[in-house]
Amino acid sequence: MEDTYNNRTSLVKGAKDMVKEAKRHTAKKVVKVVDRAADEYSSHRNYTRFQDEEDEDEDFYRNQKGHEGESYRDNEEGSSDATEGHDDEDEIYEGEYQGIPSAGDKKHKEGQVALGQPVSDATRDRSELEQEREADEEELAQQYELIMQECGHGSFQWQLFFVLGLALMSDGVEVFVVGFVLPSAETDMCVPNSSSGWLGSIVYLGMMVGAFFWGGMSDKVGRRHCLLICMSTNGFFAFLSSFVQGYGLFLLCRIVAGFGIGGAVPIVFSFFAEVLSREKRGEHLSWLCMFWMIGEIYASAMAWAIIPHYGWSFSMGSAYQFHSWRVFVVVCALPCVCAVVALTFMPESPRYYLEVGKHDEGWMILKQIHDTNMRARGQPEKVFTVNRIKIPRQLDELVEMESETGNPVSKFFFRIKAEIHGIYLNLMRCFKYPMRENMMRLAIVWFTLSFGYYGLSVWFPDVIKHLQADEYASKVQIHNNESIEGFTFNFTLENQIHRNGTFIHDQFVNMKLKSVTFIDSTFHYCTFDDVTSVGSLFKNCTFIDTFFFNTDIDESKLVEGTEVINSTFTHNKTGCQMTFVDDYSAYWVYFINFLGTLAVLPGNIVSALLMDKIGRLSMLGGSMILSGISCFFLWFGTSESMMIFMLCLYNGLSISAWNSLDVVTTESFPTVRRGTGFGFCNALCKLAAVLGNLIFGSLVGITKAVPILMASSVLVGGGLVGLRLPDTRSNVL
Repeated sequence: MEDTYNNRTSLVKGAKDMVKEAKRHTAKKVVKVVDRAADEYSSHRNYTRFQDEEDEDEDFYRNQKGHEGESYRDNEEGSSDATEGHDDEDEIYEGEYQGIPSAGDKKHKEGQVALGQPVSDATRDRSELEQEREADEEELAQQYELIMQECGHGSFQWQLFFVLGLALMSDGVEVFVVGFVLPSAETDMCVPNSSSGWLGSIVYLGMMVGAFFWGGMSDKVGRRHCLLICMSTNGFFAFLSSFVQGYGLFLLCRIVAGFGIGGAVPIVFSFFAEVLSREKRGEHLSWLCMFWMIGEIYASAMAWAIIPHYGWSFSMGSAYQFHSWRVFVVVCALPCVCAVVALTFMPESPRYYLEVGKHDEGWMILKQIHDTNMRARGQPEKVFTVNRIKIPRQLDELVEMESETGNPVSKFFFRIKAEIHGIYLNLMRCFKYPMRENMMRLAIVWFTLSFGYYGLSVWFPDVIKHLQADEYASKVQIHNNESIEGFTFNFTLENQIHRNGTFIHDQFVNMKLKSVTFIDSTFHYCTFDDVTSVGSLFKNCTFIDTFFFNTDIDESKLVEGTEVINSTFTHNKTGCQMTFVDDYSAYWVYFINFLGTLAVLPGNIVSALLMDKIGRLSMLGGSMILSGISCFFLWFGTSESMMIFMLCLYNGLSISAWNSLDVVTTESFPTVRRGTGFGFCNALCKLAAVLGNLIFGSLVGITKAVPILMASSVLVGGGLVGLRLPDTRSNVL
């Protein structure tokens, strides 16, 4: 018995030694497989082969576990539920829950050397760590492209396409809302001519700051999170601006709304590009650009349908007026509200999660994309086979901490200051080698295209209105040295000039004066009762014993030496008397903008279909050069119809440049700086829009040569620079 017991003890000890040896060989095998897999990715080898080798490794590991189980069963006469019935032919059933793979389960621990001894990051040079992170990012980009190919393009991408399209549509609406409500808002709020035009410029400035801030923040806190905040900010303040009465409060609401919507373009393109495979990216980003055009069409159609209808309004005394242009502002906020609601049901970008080291969150979203697309294809049994994703080394950053005893307000501003500083540092990395030259070229192309596009977008409608005004002025009726006594005017006087007239005991009752000017005229014992004057003036006139009741005639319309002698003003109308019936060009201007936006549709379709066939750079440079050449045809724009045709031609040619520039910019930056780089370029776009509005707007009616030469030169020059950009078609994200 004692010999039997000793033999059995020896067998157990031998079995344990065998298990230890098997585990040691297994660990070595896993290390070799991981190293070989890394080599596969770095040399761009086939992803399927990588998976096959990993399966071989798992088979080897299962063989070792099988031998261990057999040794214990033979010696201890026990059984194990974990190993019973398993052999080399075992497979995991499709659809069986496999758990969330850990990024650290199947790769070396960070900072380990060959002998397994950890090396502290504190003892390593910062540049060495950054180089290691860049290598990790490149490896992740290669693997991520293969993962997106496995996930496929389907239902998930189309859902995100329409959600992000609503956000991009809101940006297009915001740009055109300003131009459409500007004349109405300034008239309704009695804005003097010296302050006119500030609304358009200040909203673009808000969008400029918002593009830089929200684009940079999306690289730090996530695409979806930032997009939700900036869209909510825009929707709330855009809605609020329709109710405020003072011009100062209205400007404040619009600039905050512009600050919010400024982040839409850089975040939307970055977000959508990160769920697309390389062969789908150019085409589908171009289709996404179409929503900006849809926003233009929506804004133009709503302005055409709502603003000229002055009857769509109500008032509560003279203190609160809600006119039709305010209804238009509310309607234009609806796409933003819809985008916020829809965005709450979408996940974060998995590429962002992986970049910041959140392996499990990124893996779960990639699995969601895969499963959603497979179910839509009728293949719900197909399993997401990726079980290991490379995570870049996460570098610690020195962050200045605020005192715990500080009040919430100081902590908030301290946090904002720290975030802005982080965005600035991230932007400075975009201007370092090897991205410096490309960044400068991108900035030049963005500025020149925006300057020419927005400048001409302001110049075209103003020139058309100027032509209409000249035609209207040519039909003016002039009355000289007239003398009228005891007559009652109870009808509308329009587009007339009265010089050296004499009016005695005349009644002006329940009437309108539209673009009527009285020069050197005298009014004796006259009565003005319920009179509204739009664009009318009294120059160097004399009123003697005249009674004014319920009129809007005040000092602003009695100019150039007009005298009021022994006359009475009672119950004057307060506020600015605005009616779109008096605006002979309102319908026409909105209709022109509607036609100009429709002309963009063919260019959008062509650019989407040909983006991957003829290349981004050829489309970008060619479209800008052709747009610049088309500007020379403006010399022949002597009529309204010719100018409308030139507007449609220019918009149709320039849209391809915008689409290709959006795609190239998205593909030019690494994930960690994509939002920051795109946001900076979009901020330059808004700065160029402000300068274009001011410069081109000041030249309306003065000269035609300067705007044409300026627009042509900047567009052609920017197109030539765009041709020097690197081709990003083969880049992986």
